[in-house]
Amino acid sequence: MKLSSYYKKFGNQVELKIDYDDLDQYDKVFISKVFMDTEIPFEPADKTLRKEETIIEFYKDNEMLNLENVYFGGTGFFYDKAPFLPDDIEHMMPDYHLYNDWVQEQIKSGGKEKDFTYFINYSIGMTTRGCVNQCSFCVNKNYKKSVLHSPVNEFLDKSRKYICLLDDNTFACKDWKNVFEQLKDTGKRFQYKQGLDERLLTEEKIRVLFKESKWIGDYIFAFDNIKDKKLIENNLNLIRDYTNKNVMFYVFCGFNHSNPDHYDDEFWKQDIIDTLERIKILMKYKCLPYIMRYKDYELSPYRGMYINFARWCNQPSFFKRKSFREFCIAHGLNSGCYKYMSDFEKLYPEEAKQYFDLKF
Repeated sequence: MKLSSYYKKFGNQVELKIDYDDLDQYDKVFISKVFMDTEIPFEPADKTLRKEETIIEFYKDNEMLNLENVYFGGTGFFYDKAPFLPDDIEHMMPDYHLYNDWVQEQIKSGGKEKDFTYFINYSIGMTTRGCVNQCSFCVNKNYKKSVLHSPVNEFLDKSRKYICLLDDNTFACKDWKNVFEQLKDTGKRFQYKQGLDERLLTEEKIRVLFKESKWIGDYIFAFDNIKDKKLIENNLNLIRDYTNKNVMFYVFCGFNHSNPDHYDDEFWKQDIIDTLERIKILMKYKCLPYIMRYKDYELSPYRGMYINFARWCNQPSFFKRKSFREFCIAHGLNSGCYKYMSDFEKLYPEEAKQYFDLKF
């Protein structure tokens, strides 16, 4: 959207292209990709290089990407080494009309307008960039701090009802309060879509967030590691002193924080238990877990359990009404869902007794 604004500024015709046909008919073609496993034309049949460490090499000989008029970017092509837009483009007002025709086509084809609310009703941007945590699984692992990036007015379309922020870790920025003042001055409701760092909350931040801000939707945080249990719980106690509103946590699992290159049966067992323990803690404080599976969960002998967790937790209507056991039984005693649970219970009956019957 920023690229579109920039080139329209100089009198160019810009259109949203949703296929790869006739690229030679354009002066410039910009291709963006967020996820590495989103496929494009002319990819090698051997996908072994399509991973974080070798993704650049994977695409270096791509016939389409090497066309003279084609420019490409985004974490899907470069992972943590993705180049930034030039400053004069990065700080353009986004072209919020770029997707208009596409959205209308989707709605005419039977899509529901509410499913396209971010295209229609939200101003979208980042007020800060960077993070202090340097998590090895994260695309932001090369950052060491969070700093101001754009003032809110830079991407604010006053005709739109709401604001969606994509910041990496706002509360890690020393100027976080300035950001919230800017948001307050707009008079609009807003949300942080990527999740906030609950570990960095103080009573002042909690007051600003829950009492002084015009929020929309669930409050979203992250509970990535069981080692943060005590700090997460301490701050949840503070949060519940201020609000009973919906709070959601991304629950990251299937990743070995201690040794990312080492996975054995003991790790996989413990990771299932740690995931259940985090779900239990969130239940206690009436918070909703949203399961985020690292790609290596596919290697686990308990792969089915991770699938069950996501199906159960990521649909609040199920999670709020059924225990894990009830959810699996509801799928039928001959279902894969029930089998995954029952196989794990046979191996670890005490752990199953501790967690499988807990209810929200």
